[in-house]
Amino acid sequence: MMILVDTNMVVLCHYTLRDGSAMGDLIESTEGGEPLGFIHGIGMMIPAFEAHLQGKTKGDAFAFPIKAADAYGDYNTEAIELIPWGAFKLEPGVRPEDIFVPGEQVPLQDPSGESFMGTVVETNEEGVLFDLNPPLAGVDLYFSGEIVDVRPATAEELAHGHVHGVGGHRH
Repeated sequence: MMILVDTNMVVLCHYTLRDGSAMGDLIESTEGGEPLGFIHGIGMMIPAFEAHLQGKTKGDAFAFPIKAADAYGDYNTEAIELIPWGAFKLEPGVRPEDIFVPGEQVPLQDPSGESFMGTVVETNEEGVLFDLNPPLAGVDLYFSGEIVDVRPATAEELAHGHVHGVGGHRH
C-alpha cells in the first residue's frame, strides 16, 4: 500500500532550490547529504511547498515554482532598522565590527523576548543597521527533487513538533 503525503505524515525528500526557475542560481540542495525531514501540514514548511507535495508517494519526483509572495513574501523596504549600540550588551574589549559583519545573519531578541534573525547591513557611530526581511524575501523559488519516504508521524514527533531520526532532530 502506497502511503500518501498528507497531514501529520513525516516526509523525507531530497530537493534542490533555485532562484526563480529550473535554470536559476542554486540557493541550496540536500543532494549528497541527508534528506529534509518534516511533518506535513503542521506549519513547518512554506504552505505552497506542502500543497505541491500533497498526495505524492515515496519515489515521486517533483518540480515546481513558488512566487515570492507565496513563499517568504515580497521584500519590505520598511523592514530596515537601526538598532542603537546601547541595545547590545557587548563584553569589554569586544569590537562591534568583529561581531556585526555586513551580510551576516545575527540572532536578535525584541523587548518582549521574541527571537528573530536580522541581516547586518552596516555599522555606524549610532548602531547597527539590520535588514529584518527573511533572507529569501522577494525571491521567486523553484524546487525540484524526489520523495524519499513517507510515514505516519509518531505521537512523540507530533508532541515535539518535529521529525526525529534521519532528516530530523536527534535527541
